[in-house]
Amino acid sequence: MNYSILRILFKISSFIDSAVEKSGRYISWLTTILVLLVCYDVAARYLFKYSIVAVQELEWHIFAALFLLGASYTLKKDQHVRVDLFYSKFSEKQKAIVNLAGTVLFLIPFCLIIIIFSKNFVVNSFLMGESSPDPGGLPARYIIKAVLPLSFFILLFQGISLLLKSVITLFNNNPDSN
Repeated sequence: MNYSILRILFKISSFIDSAVEKSGRYISWLTTILVLLVCYDVAARYLFKYSIVAVQELEWHIFAALFLLGASYTLKKDQHVRVDLFYSKFSEKQKAIVNLAGTVLFLIPFCLIIIIFSKNFVVNSFLMGESSPDPGGLPARYIIKAVLPLSFFILLFQGISLLLKSVITLFNNNPDSN
């Protein structure tokens, strides 16, 4: 493959990686917020015998957002769950083939399916002004529902970055990079 094409693919991949890295750093702050919120909830419940439904729901929402939005960052850092029986012994080009196949056959289609089918889920929630069914619960439930397609959109972009890196590895004939 032409060297200039590989450079363009590398720049696109680097741009995506940089954006996901920044978003991952911001998303990581949700962990601190979640810990503080849980500490408050536990203290209020056990020390003061006082509980707020909205606080409990907010804990669930933050945890869901942390998990969903953190998936792309986890993929970028190559810290996702993988059956690593053979993969760890593969050469870089063999790993690139596995990553390319997994991305094209599983990751990208799955992300697209979730994005497409969750759109109406979010839109309907917004149009009906969905809120918590529990008294004292959180309003605007569509906000947390919107995290679903957003997170898979970001994961899709990180998957594209992984795909591009795999292509670069496969077509780079530089012996120093093997």
